Amino acid sequence: MPVTKEIKTALVSVFHKDGLEELLAKLNAEGVKFLSTGGTQSFIESLGYESRKVEDLTTYPSILGGRVKTLHPKVFGGILARRDNEGDREQMAQYDIPAIDLVIVDLYPFEQTVASGAPEADIIEKIDIGGISLIRAGAKNFNDVVIVPSKAEYPLLLDILNRHGAATTLDERRELAARAFGVSSRYDTAIREWFGKR
Repeated sequence: MPVTKEIKTALVSVFHKDGLEELLAKLNAEGVKFLSTGGTQSFIESLGYESRKVEDLTTYPSILGGRVKTLHPKVFGGILARRDNEGDREQMAQYDIPAIDLVIVDLYPFEQTVASGAPEADIIEKIDIGGISLIRAGAKNFNDVVIVPSKAEYPLLLDILNRHGAATTLDERRELAARAFGVSSRYDTAIREWFGKR
């Protein structure tokens, strides 16, 4: 089983768009296809790149005021499917689930919203659900998937792309997975601490 994996499709779902332009340009130049939602999709298209809507993949619109966008088996199946598992591959074909090789996330700014003195209702809406789930799914399946869990990791991925194109080694994917669980842990700790102060 090869440990170097090619990136063909990237799911991009970010709150902050700054710093993303150079990374998207490199991915596009490498022939990577984009899948995205809402404001991120509009941002990608504003740069002149094509981006498939997650809603077109799932056949569901963004619902509940944007609370549910990416939470769907066609998205998470594409991330969590084990590429070397025959049963997983058969189910991907059966349910028309495309492989997602790269996940780029930048979470809702929970801590910044708390620090701003925003009302409780606004703070609760900045508890990211889909994004944190994407991070954990991508990190869990690091054997096959590259996870970029925050804009702090954009330069790391760009360096990898510049060194050997749209492909990553197992060690690179494992390092990004470790960083992803660090992002997840810090985010959940901040939320727990906020609830503890209520």
